[in-house]
Amino acid sequence: MSEADRTRVEDGVRRLLAENPPATTSPEDFWGAQYDAGLAWVQFPVGRGGLGVDPRLQSIVDETLRDAGAPSNVFRNFMGVGMAGPTLVTWGSDELQERLLRPLFRCDEVWCQLFSEPGAGSDVASLSTSAVLDGDEWVINGQKVWTTLAHVARWGLLLARTDPDVPKHSGLTYFVIDMADPGVDVRPLRQLTGEAEFNEVYFTDVRIPDSRRVGPVGKGWSVAVTTLMNERLALSALSAVERGEGPINVAVDAWRNTPPAQRDPGLRDELIQTWIETEVVRLTSMRARENLERGIPGPENSTTKLTMALNSQRVWELCMQLRGPAALLTAGYDRPRPVVMGGDVSSLVGDPDADVAHCYLMSRGTTIGGGTTDIMLNILAERVLGLPPEPRSDKDVPWRLIPR
Repeated sequence: MSEADRTRVEDGVRRLLAENPPATTSPEDFWGAQYDAGLAWVQFPVGRGGLGVDPRLQSIVDETLRDAGAPSNVFRNFMGVGMAGPTLVTWGSDELQERLLRPLFRCDEVWCQLFSEPGAGSDVASLSTSAVLDGDEWVINGQKVWTTLAHVARWGLLLARTDPDVPKHSGLTYFVIDMADPGVDVRPLRQLTGEAEFNEVYFTDVRIPDSRRVGPVGKGWSVAVTTLMNERLALSALSAVERGEGPINVAVDAWRNTPPAQRDPGLRDELIQTWIETEVVRLTSMRARENLERGIPGPENSTTKLTMALNSQRVWELCMQLRGPAALLTAGYDRPRPVVMGGDVSSLVGDPDADVAHCYLMSRGTTIGGGTTDIMLNILAERVLGLPPEPRSDKDVPWRLIPR
């Protein structure tokens, strides 16, 4: 990291804020200006939202903008900013990058991820959605499930099988699909909260031009790994808050607002233990990000999603206990919802009518989405601790011959 690059980034951030005051600039216009200044992803090439500099300098951008009260687009378009952008700049054609990156960062176009299927959840590589080449187009047929925001997304990251006669990891190809194309059918899945952020998606003879293929034919698994690694990194960014902020602050606030005569010593002890656990998760996530920025990925990054999900559940369970019977009441579905694993939940602090029940119910899914806890434990056991892997009888077998 050179001093010249640091100065370049610092000057760019100051100029961005001076020319686009957050208080008077719409979020979309601010994000567009940030992209044009090369401060969206500083490590990306010039003209693609970056400056071609050390990725560690992104922390200067993020911290300065946060302190200045600038809007964040991560929660508005998580799959786009955190996953699609890095995947497209690594594997996508110049044409795709030119067309998609800027509206993605401006949140003009929301993205979704089309990986999981009814028969391919934890084992994504066993998926059966097919893509058959017909001239210069691919014909897609199949089904995806648990697709977050598919009902509002313009674009989707699609992993499909293009060769059933080779082992499952080798016969996959990666595409960008227009969710408005004929043959794409999005059906909502109702959640515990009564909402429907997740969906099942059906493809019936959907035609995708070969120009929307991302990466080489048959190399879809490698492209998908890029997406999934960036998903882990983006999830860890959700814990990028100051000490004591985020959901744990809601729990502390509930304790402070409990009359002294009603304070349970057992709950006080649990609050202290949970606060310590939350701080350990935050510091571990911070170390993982810093190691990754230095080009030294460590085991911390593999534990981030697992520990964040479990901690999130514990914190919101504690909030429910501390709030007492009033926590069982919801505030109505027309109310904006905070992100349960991180982000800005300050609106819940000091609000006796805060909808803690919604956050509690949402947190139940954190150990499922983005990789289940059981599978994460297997990955940590095999790839971090070096324990013997489970037997895999389908490793070198053509996908077509694997019983399903």
